[in-house]
Amino acid sequence: MKKALIIIFIILVIDQVFKFWIKTHMNIGQEYSVIGDWFLLHFTENEGMAFGMRIGGSFGKLILSIFRIIAVCVIGYYLYRLTLKKSNFGLVLSISLILAGALGNIIDSAFYGLLFSHSSYHTVATFLPEGGGYGSFLHGKVVDMLYFPLIQGNFPGWFPIWGGDTFIFFRPVFNIADSSITVGVCLLLVFQRRFFKK
Repeated sequence: MKKALIIIFIILVIDQVFKFWIKTHMNIGQEYSVIGDWFLLHFTENEGMAFGMRIGGSFGKLILSIFRIIAVCVIGYYLYRLTLKKSNFGLVLSISLILAGALGNIIDSAFYGLLFSHSSYHTVATFLPEGGGYGSFLHGKVVDMLYFPLIQGNFPGWFPIWGGDTFIFFRPVFNIADSSITVGVCLLLVFQRRFFKK
């Protein structure tokens, strides 16, 4: 269990430090080039689903947050059982990455509305503002910043539905927590036969 907790702790610290810096140093929509035009830090916020997807309204946000908390409890219990059984370390690593990512985004959703002022296209957020945060418990927004517009162009005119439209690959903006979940899930898919021999 110790290794799993170390993995989770490291991912959470990196995720939250990065988000804190972005939130307190950048306006919404502001971006910095990291590597040319294909790796950018681009500050955006979303209602809490991975890769900028959203679920409607305040009630939808609350349902999503509650679902996440339940999912984290279930995943945490599963990880605990895996460590008791001394399961394959690759499996423990995968579940630890998924749990860390889920926790990272839950922290945003649960507490950022209480801890930060509102971010906008013109103002940078303040940590612990005098008048209180921009939202209530479980109604915070998730901070995203990693943007990889690797390929940009236009669909050919003959292409169904999107003919002539502009496309960008990879369009979604995401964060360290999203990356952690994605890597964990990919490891499970690629190595499932090794992980689940029994």
